[in-house]
Amino acid sequence: MLLSMTGFGKSIVEACMKKITIEIKSLNSKQLDISSRLPGCYRELELEIRNVIAHHLQRGKVDIAISFDNLGAETPAVINKNALKSYKEQIEDISGELGIPQPENWYSVLLRLPDTIKNDVASSLSVEEKNAVTQCLREAIDSLISHRRAEGVRLEEFFQIRIDTISKHLLEVPRYEEERIQHVRARLQDGLSKIKGIEYDKGRLEQELIFYIEKLDINEEKQRLEQHLAYFIETMNGEPGQGKKLGFICQEIGREINTLGSKSNHAELQKIVVKMKDELEQIKEQVLNVM
Repeated sequence: MLLSMTGFGKSIVEACMKKITIEIKSLNSKQLDISSRLPGCYRELELEIRNVIAHHLQRGKVDIAISFDNLGAETPAVINKNALKSYKEQIEDISGELGIPQPENWYSVLLRLPDTIKNDVASSLSVEEKNAVTQCLREAIDSLISHRRAEGVRLEEFFQIRIDTISKHLLEVPRYEEERIQHVRARLQDGLSKIKGIEYDKGRLEQELIFYIEKLDINEEKQRLEQHLAYFIETMNGEPGQGKKLGFICQEIGREINTLGSKSNHAELQKIVVKMKDELEQIKEQVLNVM
């Protein structure tokens, strides 16, 4: 069973007169890379949030955004009277010293200054709100994992089709093998016949031909390629989290296909090799998205 690294999850929870929203998305990455956007009041939960994400998602480039809306009628924002008074007194003193006029609209000036408006919120979160954020996070992660599973099913179907296609191409190879050997033998004999004034031992020539043709034998490559294709499917249907392993198997499949190409010495076989390479490249691109 495969899990994709691509996914999206969202959850909304209401608690403590707040509507808490968490959105989390992930893309493919070699390691776990977490980017977070949290309100200031939730910063104390950031380490815990990252640990939960790391435990459940393991790999991928993960972006998480947490926001909330107040459901109560009252706003937690209050005007800092002491700050306003201090700023006004300082401005009046400066106005007298420098001989410049005082502001016509005091509120527009003072309310733009730092710390004139503050949030009347507790310095630490309540246990109830922490639990609400944790619940919302787990629900968002579960939603993302469900998305990953659905994408994993799509990838399984994609890989199965590509592997089956490579297997079908491999079954076409024996059809050209005898013709390939005859072509190689004929080409060598034709080349020798064009060399004038040289005598050679036909028995020795036959031995050398046999030796040369044995070096072009592709039975081992076919067997190994068949085994690698079967191992890919076996790994794909096994435990989740096999993305890197599938990538290594792709490398072995590519190595055998390349060797088939270098030994082919036949136009039709080379066409088959190109077709297999095309299928493999598509697999390798999508393997990058597998957990």
